[in-house]
Amino acid sequence: MTGPCALSHGPMHPSRYEVSRIQRETNDVFTLELEPVDGDGFSFGPGQFTMLYVFGMGEAPISISGDPANGAKLVHTIRSVGTVTGAMDKLKKGDILGVRGPFGTPWPMEEAAGRDVVLAAGGIGLAPLRPVLYQIMADRQRFGKVVLLYGTRTPEDILFRDELEEWRGRMDMEVEVTVDRAGVDWRGNVGVVTTLLPRTVFDPVNTIAMLCGPEVMMRFMIADLMKRGVLAEAIYLSMERNMKCGIGMCGHCQFGPYFVCKDGPVFRYDKVRWLLGVREI
Repeated sequence: MTGPCALSHGPMHPSRYEVSRIQRETNDVFTLELEPVDGDGFSFGPGQFTMLYVFGMGEAPISISGDPANGAKLVHTIRSVGTVTGAMDKLKKGDILGVRGPFGTPWPMEEAAGRDVVLAAGGIGLAPLRPVLYQIMADRQRFGKVVLLYGTRTPEDILFRDELEEWRGRMDMEVEVTVDRAGVDWRGNVGVVTTLLPRTVFDPVNTIAMLCGPEVMMRFMIADLMKRGVLAEAIYLSMERNMKCGIGMCGHCQFGPYFVCKDGPVFRYDKVRWLLGVREI
Protein backbone atom coordinates (compact mmCIF):
# COMPACT_ATOMS: atom_id res chain seq x y z
CA MET A 1 0.00 0.00 0.00
CA THR A 2 1.29 3.40 -0.96
CA GLY A 3 -1.08 6.25 -0.27
CA PRO A 4 -1.50 9.22 -2.61
CA CYS A 5 0.26 12.50 -1.91
CA ALA A 6 -1.86 15.20 -0.34
CA LEU A 7 -1.56 17.27 -3.52
CA SER A 8 -0.91 16.11 -7.09
CA HIS A 9 2.30 18.11 -7.56
CA GLY A 10 4.53 15.04 -7.59
CA PRO A 11 6.54 13.25 -4.93
CA MET A 12 9.24 15.95 -4.68
CA HIS A 13 6.81 18.79 -4.00
CA PRO A 14 5.92 19.29 -0.30
CA SER A 15 2.37 20.01 0.79
CA ARG A 16 1.73 22.50 3.56
CA TYR A 17 0.72 21.18 6.98
CA GLU A 18 -0.03 23.16 10.13
CA VAL A 19 1.12 22.11 13.58
CA SER A 20 -2.11 21.55 15.52
CA ARG A 21 -0.69 19.97 18.70
CA ILE A 22 2.68 19.31 20.32
CA GLN A 23 3.20 16.60 22.93
CA ARG A 24 6.43 16.33 24.90
CA GLU A 25 7.19 12.61 25.31
CA THR A 26 10.65 12.67 26.94
CA ASN A 27 13.49 15.13 27.36
CA ASP A 28 14.52 14.76 23.69
CA VAL A 29 11.45 13.20 22.04
CA PHE A 30 8.26 15.02 21.05
CA THR A 31 5.16 14.30 18.98
CA LEU A 32 3.78 16.67 16.36
CA GLU A 33 0.19 16.46 15.18
CA LEU A 34 -0.23 18.05 11.77
CA GLU A 35 -3.29 19.00 9.74
CA PRO A 36 -3.30 19.78 6.00
CA VAL A 37 -3.57 23.39 4.94
CA ASP A 38 -4.48 22.40 1.38
CA GLY A 39 -6.63 19.36 0.65
CA ASP A 40 -7.78 16.54 2.90
CA GLY A 41 -4.54 14.76 3.75
CA PHE A 42 -3.74 11.23 2.61
CA SER A 43 -4.07 7.60 3.58
CA PHE A 44 -1.04 5.62 4.75
CA GLY A 45 -0.08 2.16 5.89
CA PRO A 46 1.52 1.36 9.26
CA GLY A 47 5.29 1.61 8.83
CA GLN A 48 5.33 4.21 6.08
CA PHE A 49 7.15 7.51 6.52
CA THR A 50 7.10 11.07 5.24
CA MET A 51 9.76 13.64 4.51
CA LEU A 52 9.16 16.59 6.83
CA TYR A 53 10.50 19.92 5.59
CA VAL A 54 11.31 22.83 7.91
CA PHE A 55 11.35 25.89 5.70
CA GLY A 56 14.82 27.35 5.45
CA MET A 57 16.39 24.40 7.30
CA GLY A 58 15.87 21.20 5.31
CA GLU A 59 14.14 17.81 5.39
CA ALA A 60 14.19 14.72 7.57
CA PRO A 61 12.52 11.32 7.10
CA ILE A 62 10.11 10.59 9.96
CA SER A 63 7.89 7.54 10.42
CA ILE A 64 4.19 8.16 10.84
CA SER A 65 3.16 7.23 14.38
CA GLY A 66 -0.55 8.00 14.26
CA ASP A 67 -3.73 6.09 13.52
CA PRO A 68 -4.02 4.86 9.89
CA ALA A 69 -7.80 5.27 10.16
CA ASN A 70 -7.42 9.04 10.63
CA GLY A 71 -5.71 10.41 7.52
CA ALA A 72 -6.84 13.94 8.29
CA LYS A 73 -4.42 14.10 11.24
CA LEU A 74 -0.78 13.30 10.56
CA VAL A 75 1.22 12.29 13.65
CA HIS A 76 5.01 12.05 13.92
CA THR A 77 7.10 11.20 16.97
CA ILE A 78 10.55 12.72 16.62
CA ARG A 79 13.85 12.61 18.47
CA SER A 80 15.78 15.88 18.45
CA VAL A 81 19.23 14.78 17.26
CA GLY A 82 20.33 17.20 14.54
CA THR A 83 19.80 20.54 12.85
CA VAL A 84 16.47 19.74 11.18
CA THR A 85 14.88 17.77 14.01
CA GLY A 86 16.23 20.36 16.44
CA ALA A 87 14.37 23.02 14.46
CA MET A 88 11.22 20.87 14.62
CA ASP A 89 11.61 20.77 18.38
CA LYS A 90 11.27 24.56 18.43
CA LEU A 91 8.05 24.65 16.41
CA LYS A 92 4.90 26.09 17.94
CA LYS A 93 1.22 25.47 17.37
CA GLY A 94 0.17 27.12 14.13
CA ASP A 95 3.58 26.86 12.46
CA ILE A 96 3.75 25.41 8.95
CA LEU A 97 5.79 22.41 7.77
CA GLY A 98 6.23 20.89 4.34
CA VAL A 99 5.25 17.23 3.99
CA ARG A 100 6.13 14.82 1.21
CA GLY A 101 4.84 11.28 1.10
CA PRO A 102 3.80 8.82 2.26
CA PHE A 103 6.76 6.70 1.18
CA GLY A 104 8.03 3.19 1.71
CA THR A 105 6.61 -0.26 2.31
CA PRO A 106 4.26 -0.83 5.26
CA TRP A 107 4.17 -3.53 7.90
CA PRO A 108 2.53 -6.77 6.65
CA MET A 109 -0.90 -6.33 8.16
CA GLU A 110 -2.73 -8.61 5.75
CA GLU A 111 -0.18 -11.38 6.28
CA ALA A 112 -0.64 -10.95 10.05
CA ALA A 113 -4.39 -11.60 9.94
CA GLY A 114 -5.30 -14.85 11.66
CA ARG A 115 -1.87 -15.20 13.27
CA ASP A 116 -0.24 -14.38 16.60
CA VAL A 117 1.64 -11.06 16.43
CA VAL A 118 4.84 -10.28 18.34
CA LEU A 119 6.01 -6.65 18.27
CA ALA A 120 9.47 -5.83 19.62
CA ALA A 121 10.62 -2.21 19.92
CA GLY A 122 13.70 -0.48 21.24
CA GLY A 123 13.67 3.20 22.18
CA ILE A 124 11.94 5.41 19.64
CA GLY A 125 11.34 2.26 17.58
CA LEU A 126 7.97 2.03 19.32
CA ALA A 127 6.72 4.98 17.25
CA PRO A 128 6.71 3.21 13.83
CA LEU A 129 5.00 0.20 15.46
CA ARG A 130 2.25 2.21 17.15
CA PRO A 131 0.10 2.36 13.96
CA VAL A 132 0.24 -1.46 13.86
CA LEU A 133 -1.36 -1.58 17.31
CA TYR A 134 -3.99 0.98 16.32
CA GLN A 135 -4.96 -1.10 13.30
CA ILE A 136 -5.00 -4.37 15.26
CA MET A 137 -7.15 -2.91 18.03
CA ALA A 138 -9.60 -1.47 15.49
CA ASP A 139 -10.22 -4.98 14.12
CA ARG A 140 -9.07 -7.15 17.01
CA GLN A 141 -10.95 -10.32 16.04
CA ARG A 142 -8.85 -10.70 12.88
CA PHE A 143 -5.67 -11.41 14.85
CA GLY A 144 -4.51 -14.02 17.34
CA LYS A 145 -2.45 -13.29 20.43
CA VAL A 146 -0.76 -9.89 20.47
CA VAL A 147 2.51 -9.41 22.36
CA LEU A 148 4.35 -6.09 22.70
CA LEU A 149 7.93 -6.12 24.02
CA TYR A 150 9.42 -2.67 24.58
CA GLY A 151 12.80 -1.63 25.94
CA THR A 152 14.33 1.77 26.65
CA ARG A 153 17.50 3.08 28.30
CA THR A 154 15.84 4.44 31.45
CA PRO A 155 12.29 4.86 32.83
CA GLU A 156 12.44 8.51 31.79
CA ASP A 157 12.82 7.43 28.14
CA ILE A 158 9.56 5.47 27.99
CA LEU A 159 7.27 6.71 25.21
CA PHE A 160 3.47 6.83 25.15
CA ARG A 161 3.12 6.03 28.86
CA ASP A 162 -0.66 6.48 29.00
CA GLU A 163 -1.22 4.22 26.00
CA LEU A 164 1.14 1.58 27.35
CA GLU A 165 -0.86 1.48 30.56
CA GLU A 166 -4.09 1.27 28.58
CA TRP A 167 -2.77 -1.58 26.42
CA ARG A 168 -1.35 -3.38 29.45
CA GLY A 169 -4.78 -3.24 31.07
CA ARG A 170 -6.47 -4.98 28.16
CA MET A 171 -7.32 -8.65 28.48
CA ASP A 172 -6.56 -9.38 24.83
CA MET A 173 -2.90 -8.41 24.58
CA GLU A 174 0.35 -8.79 26.53
CA VAL A 175 2.62 -5.82 27.17
CA GLU A 176 6.09 -6.13 28.70
CA VAL A 177 8.39 -3.15 29.29
CA THR A 178 12.03 -3.15 30.40
CA VAL A 179 14.79 -0.59 30.90
CA ASP A 180 18.56 -0.91 30.67
CA ARG A 181 19.14 0.88 33.96
CA ALA A 182 16.96 2.36 36.67
CA GLY A 183 16.95 3.88 40.13
CA VAL A 184 15.54 2.38 43.30
CA ASP A 185 12.06 3.75 42.60
CA TRP A 186 11.62 1.67 39.43
CA ARG A 187 9.47 -1.41 40.05
CA GLY A 188 9.56 -2.85 36.54
CA ASN A 189 11.91 -5.08 34.55
CA VAL A 190 15.59 -4.24 34.15
CA GLY A 191 17.57 -5.68 31.24
CA VAL A 192 17.67 -5.69 27.47
CA VAL A 193 14.44 -6.24 25.58
CA THR A 194 15.33 -9.81 24.57
CA THR A 195 15.08 -10.85 28.24
CA LEU A 196 11.31 -10.33 27.97
CA LEU A 197 10.80 -12.96 25.29
CA PRO A 198 11.01 -16.11 27.49
CA ARG A 199 8.07 -14.96 29.63
CA THR A 200 5.69 -14.63 26.66
CA VAL A 201 3.34 -17.26 25.27
CA PHE A 202 2.54 -17.52 21.56
CA ASP A 203 2.41 -20.14 18.80
CA PRO A 204 5.76 -19.75 17.01
CA VAL A 205 4.70 -21.65 13.90
CA ASN A 206 1.71 -19.34 13.48
CA THR A 207 3.44 -16.11 14.55
CA ILE A 208 4.47 -13.04 12.61
CA ALA A 209 7.02 -10.75 14.28
CA MET A 210 7.66 -7.06 13.62
CA LEU A 211 10.81 -5.41 14.99
CA CYS A 212 11.98 -1.81 15.13
CA GLY A 213 14.93 -0.42 17.04
CA PRO A 214 18.72 -0.40 17.05
CA GLU A 215 20.14 -2.98 14.64
CA VAL A 216 22.00 -4.83 17.38
CA MET A 217 18.77 -5.22 19.33
CA MET A 218 16.96 -6.52 16.25
CA ARG A 219 19.71 -9.05 15.45
CA PHE A 220 19.57 -10.55 18.95
CA MET A 221 15.77 -10.55 18.96
CA ILE A 222 15.70 -12.30 15.58
CA ALA A 223 18.06 -15.00 16.87
CA ASP A 224 15.91 -15.59 19.96
CA LEU A 225 12.67 -15.64 17.96
CA MET A 226 14.10 -18.24 15.61
CA LYS A 227 15.23 -20.34 18.58
CA ARG A 228 11.59 -20.28 19.68
CA GLY A 229 10.60 -21.60 16.24
CA VAL A 230 9.47 -18.43 14.47
CA LEU A 231 10.28 -18.75 10.76
CA ALA A 232 12.72 -16.33 9.10
CA GLU A 233 10.11 -15.45 6.48
CA ALA A 234 7.68 -14.46 9.26
CA ILE A 235 10.03 -11.85 10.79
CA TYR A 236 9.92 -8.26 9.56
CA LEU A 237 12.17 -5.38 10.54
CA SER A 238 12.32 -1.67 9.85
CA MET A 239 15.66 -0.48 8.48
CA GLU A 240 15.27 3.28 8.66
CA ARG A 241 18.63 4.74 7.72
CA ASN A 242 20.13 7.58 5.71
CA MET A 243 17.03 8.46 3.67
CA LYS A 244 17.16 11.74 1.75
CA CYS A 245 14.81 11.84 -1.26
CA GLY A 246 12.16 9.25 -0.40
CA ILE A 247 11.83 7.88 -3.93
CA GLY A 248 15.09 6.03 -4.63
CA MET A 249 16.68 8.73 -6.79
CA CYS A 250 19.65 9.96 -4.75
CA GLY A 251 21.07 6.59 -3.69
CA HIS A 252 21.86 7.87 -0.21
CA CYS A 253 20.00 5.03 1.52
CA GLN A 254 21.29 2.16 -0.61
CA PHE A 255 21.31 -1.09 1.35
CA GLY A 256 23.02 -3.72 -0.79
CA PRO A 257 20.77 -4.07 -3.87
CA TYR A 258 17.92 -2.20 -2.15
CA PHE A 259 16.96 1.40 -1.50
CA VAL A 260 15.56 1.68 2.01
CA CYS A 261 13.18 4.50 1.11
CA LYS A 262 11.65 2.62 -1.84
CA ASP A 263 12.13 -1.10 -1.10
CA GLY A 264 11.77 -0.62 2.67
CA PRO A 265 11.90 0.65 5.31
CA VAL A 266 10.09 -2.58 6.24
CA PHE A 267 11.92 -5.69 5.02
CA ARG A 268 11.25 -9.37 5.45
CA TYR A 269 14.20 -10.79 7.35
CA ASP A 270 14.98 -13.68 5.00
CA LYS A 271 15.39 -11.17 2.15
CA VAL A 272 18.05 -9.10 3.94
CA ARG A 273 19.64 -11.47 6.46
CA TRP A 274 22.80 -11.72 4.36
CA LEU A 275 23.21 -7.92 4.53
CA LEU A 276 22.88 -7.54 8.29
CA GLY A 277 26.26 -7.34 9.92
CA VAL A 278 28.12 -6.64 6.67
CA ARG A 279 30.43 -3.72 7.39
CA GLU A 280 29.80 -0.41 5.62
CA ILE A 281 26.37 -1.38 4.28
